[in-house]
Amino acid sequence: MIIGFDGKRAVENNTGLGNYSRLLIEELSEAYPDNRYLIYAPRYHYNPRMLKLMRRLNVDMKVPLDAGGALSRSMWRSRGITKSLIADKIDLFHGLSGELPLNIRELRKPSVLTVHDLIFLRYPQYYHKIDRKLYDYKYRRSCLNATRIIAISERTKADIMEFYHVPEEKIDVIYQGCHRQFLTEPTPEDIDTAKAKYGITRPYIITVGTVEARKNQMMAVRGINGLPEEIQLVIVGRRTSYADELDRYIKAYNMKDRVKFIDKVDFADLPALYAGALCSSYTSRYEGFGIPVIESLNAGCPVIVATDSCLEEAGGPATPAVPPDDISEWMSTVKEFIDYPASRRSVVRQGREYVKRFAGENFARNIMETYQRAIDDFR
Repeated sequence: MIIGFDGKRAVENNTGLGNYSRLLIEELSEAYPDNRYLIYAPRYHYNPRMLKLMRRLNVDMKVPLDAGGALSRSMWRSRGITKSLIADKIDLFHGLSGELPLNIRELRKPSVLTVHDLIFLRYPQYYHKIDRKLYDYKYRRSCLNATRIIAISERTKADIMEFYHVPEEKIDVIYQGCHRQFLTEPTPEDIDTAKAKYGITRPYIITVGTVEARKNQMMAVRGINGLPEEIQLVIVGRRTSYADELDRYIKAYNMKDRVKFIDKVDFADLPALYAGALCSSYTSRYEGFGIPVIESLNAGCPVIVATDSCLEEAGGPATPAVPPDDISEWMSTVKEFIDYPASRRSVVRQGREYVKRFAGENFARNIMETYQRAIDDFR
């Protein structure tokens, strides 16, 4: 079977959508080596995280002969790509990031669409109006045209059904895994090396993710102010304008030495940074799934998540979940991790057992089963 993928995010993104795209193709190409996997990208773009994948004999990349400027590349991804899919005689196309070519029906082959979230509809205040309208048009049309849809959580499935009135039987919930590097426990030496590299010299709590209002890092910033002075908060992620709000709070409460921002971290260092922390905090107000949750648990670090989203799905029943504005409950949870090491170890043990369900082999098998359903539905 020849399977085509929308590979823009795999090639150009190093966070959520890019990680998902690369992981899916990596797991499929290893578990089902007899298939051929074609990654369609608007241009060649050097990304070291693609090197391992592109060394595989059953994986290839396809780009337009004349990539042109950004507008030309966007038009190719929206429509022109379909001619390439027909020429390459693919058997199935998978849109990995909520979009399918607008003319995908001209392919006359089954298509699968992964929808990660519809946050722009659930929390429109976090998006510019023009972006919301564009996303809504693309996602709505793609959901209509797709043979089958993959939702990355039950929460996302419910949102697809509510906002786009997609029948439940068209949607498969397939939880994604995290990169295999998080499955190997860091050694004490690995942890010490990572901490020294980023100048971390005190006990710390870590939060990983783009620094933006929806991610709600302010909860941890405010919470750290109620914990012992020696404990530091380490915020890992790209800064946005929301970081200025955090800076103002930090300055007002004279907390500069207690909050450390790390804008860029080598991906390979993340497991050790998680493992060296007292706990991690991921109290986003809304997510499609929450990969940092399972990264943290796989690395042996307990995590605090927020309620009212999908994060409890990702963390499992042993992972403490607090309302996203309840600072006192957040602080109480951290203090319990500090004061009761046995409780912390229990949360880690149960969390690690729970996230085994997101193992790569399960991910690949479930994806392939959806492909077969799409083929059967298309006939």
